[in-house]
Amino acid sequence: MGALEGIRVLDLSRVLAGPWCGQILADLGAEVIKVERPKTGDDTRLWGPPWMKNNQGEDTREAAYYQSANRNKLSVAIDISTAEGQELVRALAADSDVVIENYKAGSLKKYGLDYDSLNAINPKLVYCSITGFGQTGPRAPEPGYDFIIQGMGGLMSVTGEKDNLPGGGPQKVGVAFADLTTGLYSTIAIQAALLNRTITGLGQHVDMALLDVQVATLANQGMNYLASGKVPGRYGNAHANIVPYQVFKAADQDFIIACGNDKQFVALSNAIGLPDLPNDPRFTTNALRIKHRSEIGELLSAHFLSNNAKHWVKAIHAVKVPVGLINNLEQAFEEPQVKARDMLVEMQHPLKDKLKVIGSPIKLSRTPVEYKKAPPMLGEHTNEILGRVADAEKLAELRSKGIIG
Repeated sequence: MGALEGIRVLDLSRVLAGPWCGQILADLGAEVIKVERPKTGDDTRLWGPPWMKNNQGEDTREAAYYQSANRNKLSVAIDISTAEGQELVRALAADSDVVIENYKAGSLKKYGLDYDSLNAINPKLVYCSITGFGQTGPRAPEPGYDFIIQGMGGLMSVTGEKDNLPGGGPQKVGVAFADLTTGLYSTIAIQAALLNRTITGLGQHVDMALLDVQVATLANQGMNYLASGKVPGRYGNAHANIVPYQVFKAADQDFIIACGNDKQFVALSNAIGLPDLPNDPRFTTNALRIKHRSEIGELLSAHFLSNNAKHWVKAIHAVKVPVGLINNLEQAFEEPQVKARDMLVEMQHPLKDKLKVIGSPIKLSRTPVEYKKAPPMLGEHTNEILGRVADAEKLAELRSKGIIG
């Protein structure tokens, strides 16, 4: 039994932030009903290649992108632009605990599927709206895109190499950071609202914005600016507040050192054969090493070219200073620790007996995450779910009109 067993979620969202939130809730045991457009479904169903391969090794039309954010869900195809489709969604919402939607602010009102409309039907409903800019403010009506938000929210200004270095300039993160973190914050907010409901008996509107989350996750960089008045710059793979904390190139490949304090710096220096380094007046404390960042970086960079990365990682790891190789995804998935933590799991899909997916990082002792349903095919569960609110004759009529699929 999952931790959220008995919670029903109506997921009207598409692409990533909303679906990511829904997938986490589904992993935790909630029944998550994903409502998609007939024929096309979630936008990301078309975001291939790569496509999942079937048992014969042939490409299907099941996009890997879609599958990354929609396991453990039930897919129902409903055209919510029609009056009959809207009535079906309202019927499902009447018996749901949570609704997740990521339409532009206010756009579901014309369908009678906005918070006020569904709250009137079900006052216990927790209704989570995920948008680019939130429900208020001058840009509230606009759509939001992760790439744009990473730029607007300041993240790209502190990501990437300095302008005067090769490849310098602002960079986006390699995954959709604003979308994913908004999905995470939304999951937290929904669970808080559900917990409050046990006291008050009432649901509420959860207003989540990608830009808000991006600003909130500036974390130490944001506080550095507020404390100093100095706009942070880009440090590449270095750290704004800790030195040495960066990527170094060995004779064969790159590796990372994350030396968090002065004690670790002494241990590091001894491990790599430079025991006098902490006695250098430029490098005695972390504050001094920050001041002389370029000098210590150049010194260590030259030294590490004298041997291979595994040599350095083994020596540094032995003295308990954080260190590691930089893996590509194939190497990351092959890491013994990743395997030991069951971070790759296999699920049975209608078109593939053993679909390998990335597992959940949530490990609960009594109510562990269960992998019950592979990412669904479009409309795979339409009859099963809508059979709760309409009879077979009505569903056949709606299907003939293209309202459900």
